[in-house]
Amino acid sequence: MHTEQKIDVLGVGFDDITIEQAVHRACEMLDRAEKTYIVTPNPEMVWAARRDEILRIAINSAGLVLPDGIGIILGARILGTPLRGGRVSGIDFAVSLLVKMAQSGRSLFLLGAKPGVAERAGQVLCGRYPGLVIAGASDGYFTDDSAVISEINQKQPDVLFVCLGSPKQENWMFGNVEQLNTKLCVGLGGALDVFSGNVRRAPVFMQKSGLEWLYRLFREPKRIKRMIKLPLFVIVLIWKKVING
Repeated sequence: MHTEQKIDVLGVGFDDITIEQAVHRACEMLDRAEKTYIVTPNPEMVWAARRDEILRIAINSAGLVLPDGIGIILGARILGTPLRGGRVSGIDFAVSLLVKMAQSGRSLFLLGAKPGVAERAGQVLCGRYPGLVIAGASDGYFTDDSAVISEINQKQPDVLFVCLGSPKQENWMFGNVEQLNTKLCVGLGGALDVFSGNVRRAPVFMQKSGLEWLYRLFREPKRIKRMIKLPLFVIVLIWKKVING
């Protein structure tokens, strides 16, 4: 069991590890009997968690809390507690984990997105990672948790990708992890749209330079209403640093 101190960013405790270390930790979780889940908060989620205690508890109860977003890295640096492991985006973490899962023949269930997307993503992932077993797939437009949990439990996947968007996916994993017959859940937002080919990621140079958010804003201008919170996020961090000395 790892007991490293978390890096606190406005009430959310992040694990200070690299993507390679995160994947290694996830594989360790798969080898243990206990059930747990992984979250990948970005600044928007952290901002929401400041006022949503249930979401904050759900995030901080995860087995791993990975910093998805250059704003989290900047925020930790402003507070004087840098995340030396760097940004660990949810999609990059998922891809690295899938490679390891394929090597050992582990199984995956995909939950989320619009009808048909999860199934298409499963087909793509099977072709891309020979050895990976797709145990099942189901869309995110369900109203009965028990029916979905029953479907997942019948398949007994090693890993469950929960792609319901935040805060639904974090709250869902927190509330249902013990009922699920799977070893590890990972909250991944819109990852299924990317895996299925419905959505393109930013060019690699933008990913590496922390500008993926700008690409997504260009592709989806309506996101501006959500991203307007980012300057407030930074201002609050600076203020907290000033008053705490």
